[in-house]
Amino acid sequence: MHVHVIQHVDFEGPGHIGTWIREQGHDCSFSHLYRGDRLPAVEDFDRLVVMGGPMNIYEHDRYPWLVEEKEFLGRVIGAGKTVIGICLGAQLIADVLGGRVVAGPEKEIGWLPVTLTREGRESGLFDGLPDRFTAFHWHGDTFSIPAGAVRLAESEGCANQGFLYDGRVLGLQFHLESTPESVALITDRCRDEVVEGPYIQTVEAMRSAPAETYRQINRATESILDRLP
Repeated sequence: MHVHVIQHVDFEGPGHIGTWIREQGHDCSFSHLYRGDRLPAVEDFDRLVVMGGPMNIYEHDRYPWLVEEKEFLGRVIGAGKTVIGICLGAQLIADVLGGRVVAGPEKEIGWLPVTLTREGRESGLFDGLPDRFTAFHWHGDTFSIPAGAVRLAESEGCANQGFLYDGRVLGLQFHLESTPESVALITDRCRDEVVEGPYIQTVEAMRSAPAETYRQINRATESILDRLP
């Protein structure tokens, strides 16, 4: 398989997704949009992974490449490819599929619980995870569930934490691919967003997550990647 990764900033890479790609022996290529990389031809890859970033999906003036990226995502989805969007990536996919992306009622930053919906449990994507588990979060915006998609998960601070469209287009607001290195990077580069809030942890709390927490979410990452078409 050839996996293509879209990256919006240098400090939000594929994390454990990259480990899975290497261990499975798949090929991987990147478009680093923040430094002007071009997007590939749709026929040049089998699966697309769209990562997160601190920008909003509607900031076209500041990030003009968002317009081209959305058009590209529409063509990729229309071509029947498997697409995985994480955080900003999920919001972009939701927008392309006709959902709304708006400021959420609360920012969620840190290790916070996520609860699977019935559809999420029945999807089989999260095998090995309990119905309620801890994942890493860093977002202020939220998406509505696009027409034709199923809602997979929720949290206290965000009603829509994930969706699956056509069995092959997955949007996750939370991070299961996080590693100690990726958490250290984002807490360093986005430290100014860590303020008082009901769903915002301290940098120290985020960086002190136990190894078993990472093992659990990374096993879930592998389960998802193994089960998507």
